[in-house]
Amino acid sequence: MKIAVIGCTHAGTAAIVNAAKLYPDAEITVYERNNNISFLSCGIALYVGGFVEDPNGLFYSSPEKLVELGVDTKMEHEVLGADLDRRTLLIRDIKGNKEFEDTYDKLIITTGSWPLTPPIKGIDLENIVLSKNFDHSNVIIEKSDKAERIVVIGAGYIGVELVEAFRHKGKEVTLIDAEERILSKYLDKDNTDAAEAALKAEGINLALNQTVQSFEGTEGKVSKVITDKGEYETDLVILCIGFRPNTGLFKDQVEMLGNGAIVVDRYMRTSREDVFAAGDSCAVIFNPTDSSRYIPLATNAVRMGTLVAKNLMEPQVRYMGTQGTSGIKIYDLNIASTGLTAAAAESEGLIVDSVTIEENHRPEFMPDFEKVRLTLVFEKESQRIVGAQLRSKIDLTQSINTISVAIQNHMTLPELALTDFFFQPHYNKPWNFINQAALAGMDKV
Repeated sequence: MKIAVIGCTHAGTAAIVNAAKLYPDAEITVYERNNNISFLSCGIALYVGGFVEDPNGLFYSSPEKLVELGVDTKMEHEVLGADLDRRTLLIRDIKGNKEFEDTYDKLIITTGSWPLTPPIKGIDLENIVLSKNFDHSNVIIEKSDKAERIVVIGAGYIGVELVEAFRHKGKEVTLIDAEERILSKYLDKDNTDAAEAALKAEGINLALNQTVQSFEGTEGKVSKVITDKGEYETDLVILCIGFRPNTGLFKDQVEMLGNGAIVVDRYMRTSREDVFAAGDSCAVIFNPTDSSRYIPLATNAVRMGTLVAKNLMEPQVRYMGTQGTSGIKIYDLNIASTGLTAAAAESEGLIVDSVTIEENHRPEFMPDFEKVRLTLVFEKESQRIVGAQLRSKIDLTQSINTISVAIQNHMTLPELALTDFFFQPHYNKPWNFINQAALAGMDKV
């Protein structure tokens, strides 16, 4: 059996490692156009800010490790074409500058995603850079060391983490976003207000509800960002606007969403026989709405890549879907979310309500304790939980994983309110704050 894998970041690495173990007699070939694999892009801000000094720690595998597993690992090889009817691939050896064709019995598409680069006037100026892979991180570090003023465009997780990292290095930083709030896809206004206040307190300029119209330059290098509401002088611009699936090779050959995300079933099968896909190139099943949507997260990727290997010969392990669970640390605030905000749920046509509690995380007779703020979003009629957000100065973010499981299993407020959690005064109260939030939701209903 010939297994061909296109792309080797998180999903590809997981698929290859598991397939090599499950099918030792298979001939596995991976084509990767970069010279490295498994880079954790979520660590770019930590690397840029100097919190991580050795970037090698941001890789959890290597081409050498794949070779040890018996995988034919072809680095710096770009797949130029894929004919799914003929089961053939056209590949270019980038270093050798030659092309050749290969065939497969099973194809695994893990081509990932690429940052959005809108056609803004002046976007080709020097010192306007992306933030996605290891090469980008090195470019950002090199250029930011020489820059005094830095503009980050896009107030999602990557953008927010980068502005904090740049400010930690003493830079003058501006964060621009077209939305009225940072992290608006993940958090409601109460939490984004707190996060924005933390950034402003450290001297970060927030230019929100503004659309970038153009870039101006001096001697070919960017010097100014022009929005519909202002102008911002800068030495460096980082684009963090979002990502698109890297699936152009398969257009009109497999079923896709409108943005190009490949649609897969719960066994990672595409609409074509013996063609599987995983990771940022795919749509995922979003449990709060039971629909396919694009949520490019490393956690989704490694799970999906693992499932590809386990289901390669026959459907065995079913994909349980995702809640888009995520977390972020903004100075002394620990914030995590799962599922939908109330506003997002309503935009999806769900009839929901929400409840927010603020509670000490452990008994007041203990020497110290911290406030935790927890919001639950739930359907009014069924009381099914569809989202949650947590904020605290002490790190309690793992609690959001518990609520993620609750959403995945379609739990209701009464079920979560009476779920068995341990009590120990060092850690919590007899009624855990998750229980308390669900009880408050029941009272509100």
